Amino acid sequence: MPKIKTHRGAKKRFHLTASGKVKRGHSHARHILTKKTAKRKRKLDQNVLVSVADAPKVKAMLPYA
Repeated sequence: MPKIKTHRGAKKRFHLTASGKVKRGHSHARHILTKKTAKRKRKLDQNVLVSVADAPKVKAMLPYA
């Protein structure tokens, strides 16, 4: 049987935790930062978990993660 290919975009954007949950970063944190408050930029820098509804879709794109 052929191997399943990993979705290259998903590989760069998502990481799995030890318990199998999916972590992601925030968008809007790369440029046009001068108009954003320090609090907002600080929150955007933190990683969060992918929603429960979207996690199976992400896991399907990362078969060997």
